Amino acid sequence: MKYVPLYALVLLVAVYSSSKALTKTDLPKDTIKAESKQLSTAYGPSHITRTIKQDRKGNIWIATFGGVYRYDGKSFTNVTSQVSSAHFFSVLEDRKGNFWFSTVGEGVYYYDGKSFQQFTTKEGLAHNVVTSIYEDKAGTIWFGTGGGASRYDGKSFRNYKMNEGLNLTPDERLLLKDNNDVNSIIEDKTGKFWFATRGHAYLYDGKTFTVLTHEGTPFINVRTIIEDKNGAIWLGGLYGLWRYDGSRFTNFTERGVAYVYEDKKGNIWTSSLTNWGWSLFRYDGETLSTKNPTVTEVELESDDTKTMLFGILEATDGRIWFGSGGAYRYDGKSITDFKKKEIN
Repeated sequence: MKYVPLYALVLLVAVYSSSKALTKTDLPKDTIKAESKQLSTAYGPSHITRTIKQDRKGNIWIATFGGVYRYDGKSFTNVTSQVSSAHFFSVLEDRKGNFWFSTVGEGVYYYDGKSFQQFTTKEGLAHNVVTSIYEDKAGTIWFGTGGGASRYDGKSFRNYKMNEGLNLTPDERLLLKDNNDVNSIIEDKTGKFWFATRGHAYLYDGKTFTVLTHEGTPFINVRTIIEDKNGAIWLGGLYGLWRYDGSRFTNFTERGVAYVYEDKKGNIWTSSLTNWGWSLFRYDGETLSTKNPTVTEVELESDDTKTMLFGILEATDGRIWFGSGGAYRYDGKSITDFKKKEIN
């Protein structure tokens, strides 16, 4: 397989016709699950934590392998404790104020604050392992799954597979066997969509999927894609941290990156592999255009933060949350481990 740089606009592509690229399934009306009693505690979750988000009311939502927790500033409530024992991976508040929770094996749960509705492959979802949720400009909900991307318009699902139509050799297909595991989805300011997968990273213009490359080499196992306030695209994955400014890619680190996040000041935060495990890094936004941007490593105190770091969030008060073997908060000086300390 041959690849050329993205800016040359001569890339390996997979072209989809509307009938071949998409599958559509109408949803049944009987998937409502009633809300059960929820229990609250002063301590945070002690489970693997993959996503942390803040809702419009200021509550912090935490997706963990032990359920989805809501933190109101005083106590933690496991919202899903009586609904499912699945490993939860991602959480999204949509523009209507409703919530979506993704799981590893049980599809997606929709929560309107009173009751739950479950969506699985029976309803048209591409796969029951769902690792990311995204709402586009039109209000359509996208799901990154273990079998491609699913788009839900409120009535039915349309499913996309990244590697269908690619002219691959048997060896290349074996190498990219996880190519349809979609880790991250975004829509940029121009309306194009970017997909991070265990195989390659893709740009989708509504008709064609384009493989992203840097100096002729495709990205592999991209975990996160974001667009910063200036319109640049950031990718974090096996090959490190990269920025695409519309004409070329710039590499900021070759260490493996799992999560990428931009704060209000334009600083870029990453969770990255080091020689001793995982660490949290901040790239100073004012120096990102220089040859040697200022990078600060946040010293982590807990042993379980050495195993993994995900779910970075800047809350409205400016403090940084991140997930590991629980939920943590960084105020610029110290880190609060919520599963061990009372809330201050």
